[in-house]
Amino acid sequence: MRIIVFFFTPILLLFLTGCIATKVVTIPMRVAGEVVGFVPVVGGVAEVVVDTTAGAIDLVPL
Repeated sequence: MRIIVFFFTPILLLFLTGCIATKVVTIPMRVAGEVVGFVPVVGGVAEVVVDTTAGAIDLVPL
């Protein structure tokens, strides 16, 4: 089992570059922002903050 992990981890890291790496982080953030957006008063503000932060992370050049 360790051989498989040792072999496939570098290959996985090669494919997790740039856009894919930031999407792994930002997609759960955007989903959480949409869920929080249903809260009546603070939901809209929190959703905008999370969406703005996710947009900034998407712009990071990896």
